[in-house]
Amino acid sequence: MRFALLAALILSLGGCVAPISAPPAPAPPAPSSVAQTARAAALTFLQVVATVEPVAEQTCRTRGIARNCDFRIVVDDRPGQPPNAFQTIDGQGRPVVGFTLALIRDARNADELAFVLGHEAAHHIAGHIPRRQDQAMTGAVLAGVIAEANGLSPDQIRAAQNLGAQVAARSYSREFELEADALGAEIALIAGYDPILGAGFFDRLPDPGDRFLGSHPPNAQRKAQVAATVRRLQGG
Repeated sequence: MRFALLAALILSLGGCVAPISAPPAPAPPAPSSVAQTARAAALTFLQVVATVEPVAEQTCRTRGIARNCDFRIVVDDRPGQPPNAFQTIDGQGRPVVGFTLALIRDARNADELAFVLGHEAAHHIAGHIPRRQDQAMTGAVLAGVIAEANGLSPDQIRAAQNLGAQVAARSYSREFELEADALGAEIALIAGYDPILGAGFFDRLPDPGDRFLGSHPPNAQRKAQVAATVRRLQGG
């Protein structure tokens, strides 16, 4: 299974390497160098998965919040997908963490991949998906009650419920992201990686700042959360 995944990653990552067209354009890399770069990225990713996944599963069992701690790591090999990672649950209730090929290719080091994997696993370990669903439901109910009490029409009540669900879910998203940053840093550190170095990828992300209904905290706040977690775990 691992060798098959490695081969698929090499082929897919190799196909994603685009020649530089801006002048002065250097000579395009030889096919062998592209394959070597893809192979190195694939091997790094596989090593990170092999090292971090057991730590994430043990942390999940220790926390005792999620019922299923058997993580399944997948690669989204659809062409054109931007650098991204996600966490979800499959039809059998098994937690899934996905990486796009662009993220694997663009990671500067193994520490970034380890932190991202720890962060996404932390969402499941902390039970964020069901908690967010509960909060959205609560927000929808409260907004519906208020709208009905004010004599709004059925269509207006439904619109209020949708807005209430959105506001309630997003108001806790930042809290969940920071919680996942802290737990993800802990998982990466236990697995032998440097979470502070891993959190360096925040420097390459657009900063969400303090936008209304933004789902993510400012990048500086997230990096500070990781640094504080490492200091705490290392007794500093």
